[in-house]
Order: sequence, then C-alpha cells, then structure tokens
Amino acid sequence: MGQWKDKVKNREVVVGVLGLGYVGLPLAREFASAGLKVVGFDIDEKKVRILNSGRSIIKHVPHSQVKQMVKAGRFRATADMSRLKKVDAILICVPTPLTENREPDMQYIVGSTETIAKYIQPGQLIVLESTTYPGTTKELVAPILESSGLKAGKDFYLAYSPEREDPGNKDFTTRTIPKVIGGLTKKCCLMACELYGAAIVRTVPVSSLEAAEAAKILENIYRCINIAMVNELKIVFDRMGIDIWEVINAASTKPFGFKAFYPGPGLGGHCIPIDPFYLTWKARQYGMPTRFIELAGEINTSMPHYVISKTIEALNEHRKSLNGSSVLVLGLAYKKDIDDLRESPSIELIELLRERGAKVDYNDPYIPKTHKQRRHDLRMNSKKLSAKMLADYDVVLISTDHSDYDYEWIVKNAKLVVDTRNATATIRGARKKVIKA
Repeated sequence: MGQWKDKVKNREVVVGVLGLGYVGLPLAREFASAGLKVVGFDIDEKKVRILNSGRSIIKHVPHSQVKQMVKAGRFRATADMSRLKKVDAILICVPTPLTENREPDMQYIVGSTETIAKYIQPGQLIVLESTTYPGTTKELVAPILESSGLKAGKDFYLAYSPEREDPGNKDFTTRTIPKVIGGLTKKCCLMACELYGAAIVRTVPVSSLEAAEAAKILENIYRCINIAMVNELKIVFDRMGIDIWEVINAASTKPFGFKAFYPGPGLGGHCIPIDPFYLTWKARQYGMPTRFIELAGEINTSMPHYVISKTIEALNEHRKSLNGSSVLVLGLAYKKDIDDLRESPSIELIELLRERGAKVDYNDPYIPKTHKQRRHDLRMNSKKLSAKMLADYDVVLISTDHSDYDYEWIVKNAKLVVDTRNATATIRGARKKVIKA
C-alpha cells in the first residue's frame, strides 16, 4: 500500500481508461490534468485517430484541452488492447444499455472484462465505472478476470466507482463531483481512493462493491420518479387549465422540503431512462416487486406519445391533419446545450411523427447530422434556420431548449409552435401561436 501511495503521489502511475466516450474522455482529461500519464483504449479507430490529432469528440471537452493533453505527453489513445499490460490501473467506462425486453444488456461489460482478462498483470487495479445493478462487479466481472488464473483482492485489485457525469453542467465537472468508491476488499477500496484522490477533489469510500453500485442506482431512481411525477402532473394540470411550470416555480419559493423537477417530452441520456430497470431486474431475483420504478418508467416512456397527441390537437385547431403536414423538430440532443443524443426523446418523436405521415426535419446547432445508433438510424441532416424556412413548416416542435435559439424570433416567424420545454414562456403574444405540451 505504501508503494502504491508513493507511486500515485510521484505521478508514476499509468492510468488506462477503457472506453473514450462521454464518461471515459472527461475522466482521462482529469487524470492527465493532474499530471498522470493516461492511455485511452477504444475499439473505434476513427475516434482514436481524432483524439491523437489533438481534437475532441464531444462538445463539453474542448479541442484545446485534448490538444494540451496530447502535446504534454500525458495522453495517448489506442485501439491496441495488448497495451493494457503496460498500465497500472484500468478504469472501465463502457455502455450498459437495456435489451428489447428491458433487461440489462451486459455485452459491453462482459466483452471489456474478457479483453482485460487476456492481458491482466499482477498488481493492477481494475475499476468498473459503468452504472449497473448491485452485484455486477463481484458476480460478473470478478469471475471473468479470475479466469486469467489471478485471484481478485490478492493478485490484482478490484473496485467499483460509478460515473457521475452531467454533460453541459457549468457548476460541476468530473474533478469537482465527489467519487463514491467500493472495493472487493478494504485494500482494494483504499487503492482506488488513492488513485482517484489524485485527480478528484473528494472520494467517498463505502463498505462494499454492492453499496457503491446501489448508490448510483438510487441517484438515478430518485430523478426518474420525481420527473415522472411532474410529467404526470403536467397532463393533469393541462386538463385543468393550469400551467405546470408556473406551479413548479411557485412551489420552488419554499425554502425547505421541496426540490424542483421539470417535465419534458420524455427522458433522455444514458442513465435515467435505463438504470432504474437494472434494479427492477435484479429485484425480481429476490422476489421483490419495484412498483414505483415501473410506474415511473411507464409514465416517462409515454410522454412522447402525449406530445404527439398535443401536436395533433394543435394542427386540428388550424384545420390541418398531422398526416401530410411538415414538422420541424428543434433540438435533437436529450437536453440543452450538449451534443449527446443517447436515448433522446427527440428520436422517438421523429419516428412517431413519420409513422403518422408527417414530413419531418430537425435543427440542432450541436448535431449537424445523425449517426447510426443501436436501435435507431434516422439518416438526417440538421436544417439551417431562416425566417422563410420556419414559415414554411406547418408546425415547429421545440423538443430541446438550447440556449442558442432565439425563441422570440422563432415564434414570430413560425405558423404554429408546440413547446415541450416552456422555452417560450416569457415571449409576449406567444399564446396565440404556442401550444405547450
């Protein structure tokens, strides 16, 4: 333990980050900025070439930061997995999606762990960061790694530390968000705390791998259920002629006992729409129903359909049918001011509109064209905004409230606006053209 501390303190530890996406790249940046050498691993050779040229692949990690990491010799990306032998710690940052049956899809964790097992070296620290159900690290990851012949907790060290990325958040960065850490053994936990402590402002050790895994699941379930509540209230209050956003803003003036959550067109991002179902699946193994989680999931996944129904109503008032109408969707990212479209409700909205015969385009200043996803391939390019083009659409649907948009200008030039984010709330005369959904 003393040798490990000295190695971290002297910045002699080489950190391997497996998966250079929205979690892995910001993490690599923090370790490189703290003076440690980082090797980034990814199977996407195009991504590797871009990063090694000093350019970023995601908006909230600027090109200048990647260029500095590379220039300083503290970061290098590679698709050569045999180089895993050369690092002291391996941080696994891979996706954990759901299958079509809404069960955990562990293929990326399993594949990554099997790759590490081929090259694992005595003394290495392996940390899983991917959000998952309690028990994953001990029951799934450890046995695969031990197929190498090395023993977890003795020959190599194993920990779990959930990612807490919030792309676009200007108040917190990877460095300033406390890091929850659980280890297979006490030594595993201490080693991981030492390592993360070199780059993150605060580490939060917990008693076990399972406690750390459960902490991240709790964080996401908390948000999922509260968002579902305001989404349901949005529908109820709409029937009553009450503005849900006005109600939330009024309730927020209470200085205690209330935290504001806001409705939208559905849930997006890699965590909140997916991770609660990991616990639902695991709880079934213990004969325990998770009714709150499942009900919240039903409400949140139904919201795109509610938006479509409100769009149909809005068009009907203008003596138009959705079938054959032209629709411009504003914002493809799952939340404002980012370029991340994972699980974005905008994707489903576009597909639902197309299914009902609408002609659909989109604009997003951060996503110039769509790329193939695991379950979607829209094959679309962002349309450039102009007063004339806005006026040509039968309806403009605000799905993501990017700060770049001039909403007053949009409302002025559009025939009809469906606003799912309350983006037009302060615009005078908006009620004549705007339907909230």
